[in-house]
Amino acid sequence: MKPLLLSHFTATSCIGRGLEQTLDALRHNRSGLAPCTFETVDLATWVGEVAGVDEVCIPPHLADYDCRNNRLAQLAFTQDNFAAAVQAAAAKYGLQRIGVFIGTSTSGILETELAYRRRDPVSGALPDDFRYATQHNTFSVADFTRHYFGLTGPAVAVSSACSSSAKVFSSARRMMAAGLIDAAVVGGVDSLCLTTLYGFNSLGLTAAQACRPYDAARDGISIGEAGAFALLERAPAQLPDDAVLLLGVGESSDAYHMSSPHPEGLGARMAMQAALGAAGLTPGDIDYINLHGTATPSNDAAEGKAVAALFGATTPCSSTKGATGHTLGAAGAVEAVICALTLQHGLLPAGLNTRQLDPALTLDYLLANRTQAVSHVMSNSFGFGGTNCSLIFGRAH
Repeated sequence: MKPLLLSHFTATSCIGRGLEQTLDALRHNRSGLAPCTFETVDLATWVGEVAGVDEVCIPPHLADYDCRNNRLAQLAFTQDNFAAAVQAAAAKYGLQRIGVFIGTSTSGILETELAYRRRDPVSGALPDDFRYATQHNTFSVADFTRHYFGLTGPAVAVSSACSSSAKVFSSARRMMAAGLIDAAVVGGVDSLCLTTLYGFNSLGLTAAQACRPYDAARDGISIGEAGAFALLERAPAQLPDDAVLLLGVGESSDAYHMSSPHPEGLGARMAMQAALGAAGLTPGDIDYINLHGTATPSNDAAEGKAVAALFGATTPCSSTKGATGHTLGAAGAVEAVICALTLQHGLLPAGLNTRQLDPALTLDYLLANRTQAVSHVMSNSFGFGGTNCSLIFGRAH
């Protein structure tokens, strides 16, 4: 595939707003996870909550879109001059030539949860100010993003569980290759809600402490919330040395089980192999892998086997979910931005909270930060139902 330029990118999660705070947290091994005090949730678990989301003001002309998920999206794409970059691209290419591709899982479901508390006690009707289409619907955040920037090109919401905002890179790439658009706003947003927290708890997948990816005693996820975005453009002939390129995308759908990966990680391996093939690279060319690494026993075991089978035990890797939590539909975009920072700064981030590596998984898993020259990195995102996506990013040189 032809490389695409991430001309601008940004991320906001529990470890910080924007690139500077995110990079500082990674450098100093600072996690944003804390015991859950979100809303009315009564669970013994830790979460990655973003402070200040409720204080974000949606523009008056977009008031119908007001919900936590869209406020988090706005908080994210107004960092790092990202909004100005989109506006400059719109002036360059035209409003209709920029696509919007946003991944999310539960979208604005919190708004529906809150509306149900205000149902009419007699009829059970939801309150008149609740608007499902713009506040909860999965497409809401993509539509909000498009209207916020005044874009008139195609807008797409991808909801494939935890691979959602990795797959948006693939969707955008295909549409650019077809000549339908010249640039794309890609990203992911997922926000905390009761359905997610109680739902994962009911599956026995939430940990009672901060999650411990790839630890021998790992016992579940810490749910987080985040928003992350990138502006994709075709790569020009001349690029600065710190430019970050999307080099390869690999997808698979193994459909092994509704909520468990194939025990040998076959779907994950297929996605990684496809990404390498698209980028024209070999496993030895990858300098770092940002693992999906949710900290559940089955996920880490399956991914670990797949990575070991393809890369052996010498490629540095880690899961950054010990810092950010598992941000579900936003995870792919958040970790794509972390990979971009890895390329630009030569920082391979440690997997936080992990104390004793699972001896059954023979990987070069980083328990401390490592600094080295980095040319190519891979980011893995694997979702429920076996919907898998691997991305490869590289330096311009």
